[in-house]
Amino acid sequence: MNNSTVSSNNNKSNSSNHNNNYSKLNINNKRKCCSSTKTNSRHYSSAHTQQPAGPVREIQIDPYIILDEDLKYVYDDIRERLLNGTTQSELNEIASYYFDGQGKAFRPMVVFLMAKAINYHLNKESSALLRKQRHLALFAEMAHSASLVHDDVIDQSDYRRGKPSVNALWNHKKVTMAGDFILSSASIMIARLRNDEVTILCSKILTDLVQGEFMQLGSRETENERFAHYLTKTYRKTASLVANTLKATAVIAEADEHLTELAFQYGRNIGLAFQLVDDMLDFVSSTEMMGKPAAADLKLGLATAPVLFACEKYPELNPMIMRRFSEPGDVERAFELVHKSNGLEQTRFLARKHGIEAIRLAQEITESPYQKGLQVVADLVINRMK
Repeated sequence: MNNSTVSSNNNKSNSSNHNNNYSKLNINNKRKCCSSTKTNSRHYSSAHTQQPAGPVREIQIDPYIILDEDLKYVYDDIRERLLNGTTQSELNEIASYYFDGQGKAFRPMVVFLMAKAINYHLNKESSALLRKQRHLALFAEMAHSASLVHDDVIDQSDYRRGKPSVNALWNHKKVTMAGDFILSSASIMIARLRNDEVTILCSKILTDLVQGEFMQLGSRETENERFAHYLTKTYRKTASLVANTLKATAVIAEADEHLTELAFQYGRNIGLAFQLVDDMLDFVSSTEMMGKPAAADLKLGLATAPVLFACEKYPELNPMIMRRFSEPGDVERAFELVHKSNGLEQTRFLARKHGIEAIRLAQEITESPYQKGLQVVADLVINRMK
């Protein structure tokens, strides 16, 4: 096992090692509260009010504030599209359940930041172009939420985002079809852009989501293969969506190959960092903070980065991983060993490496509030508590 990162050349989700020495992450995120007086405004969660830890330098940019007008009606627009796509009221109710405005809207936020940063870089700031790129922000949230709906069925979850899951309220068949309906509605929206490359990139996201889930369901890899398997699965389930929607945003702006690849790699690094932190928080956050039960991954039989790093110090974890923590006491013992090891610190270190690489990539774009916002996003991801 090593602190490898996933590389993706020509849009492939292969994992490989890299040993770049990155500069120290040095961003301050002076948080502000954002609210809107309009009835339909969304309520931002504490993900964007979290204070960063450690010595930092000043960057007076809050991505959620500078994108307030862009993000305000994201959930309203999604609900309207779903409503217009069916005459089945129950299908619409299930499909709209997670679009209640209580999510972080993290993925749409990053898409809007990249869109506006690239448009400024290319001197192509037009409302017509941004309207097209907005479709990708909506697609990112719809694809993500559809994957949560399907995850709830597979994992038999009872709780998500601080409320009963769709799986707990409706039967599995209806919930599965609602997830499919969200994806099909999102795909129709992208097809109407009439851009073949963008359609292919968005289709790749859906392919990766399914393959990532299959990797998670059936993993029986050897000790030496585990970390590469984990990183590839993490790219497919989480980072591919961010990377490919950002690349598609650049494609719509008719950016050159270098800039489209930069957008992709920025998204890949942010996506990987996000999931690494998520896996770490599973061991340190309460149910109230995360909106889902603590140690949820262990209870599902999943060995994430903190466990895989802990194996180096406590080899007794290996047989538990192979049997997917299925014997009595496995979950509790694994949880204890992760906390006794350096697994959580190593996971955060790897997440920070990806965050620092994302900052380096963002700095290649012409300076603007949105380019600075892309750098702040890395700090939000690394220092978030939910």
